[in-house]
Amino acid sequence: MAHISVFVGSVNGGAERLSDEVATTIEQAGHTVSVFSEPALDDIKNASHILIVTSTTGQGDVPSNLAGLFYALNSTFPMLTDKPFGVIAMGDRSYGDTFCGAGRSFDELLRDLQAKPVGNRLEIDACEDFEPWPVAEPWLKSWLEKLPS
Repeated sequence: MAHISVFVGSVNGGAERLSDEVATTIEQAGHTVSVFSEPALDDIKNASHILIVTSTTGQGDVPSNLAGLFYALNSTFPMLTDKPFGVIAMGDRSYGDTFCGAGRSFDELLRDLQAKPVGNRLEIDACEDFEPWPVAEPWLKSWLEKLPS
């Protein structure tokens, strides 16, 4: 079984609440989990399996509690070669091109750092799905089944 590090970017608490349900499901599937809401660069460098759960703020920006990690990764560019990762991005489609911008930015950055995507990024639209868990749960279960051990 895997140890999954969940990195949470939340503005109003939606992604944080979702990450609680995500962590519970990960444990129920027999994996171990650590949740980081104020992560440091070493937290992601030391992770064996990475899951980003983030909302989007402003004009497609990463929430402030996760922005430091994003900028540290972007500026120091530590290779995360072959580390399996997934991204659950939350947003509001009415914002057009910036919809799920934080999740899309993390997905692109992790790929640039040579981490290995496991499946596709999940994008949750707050306009359609007020409660994100019913959308995230089947995606998460599928993602967990695809994980290398």
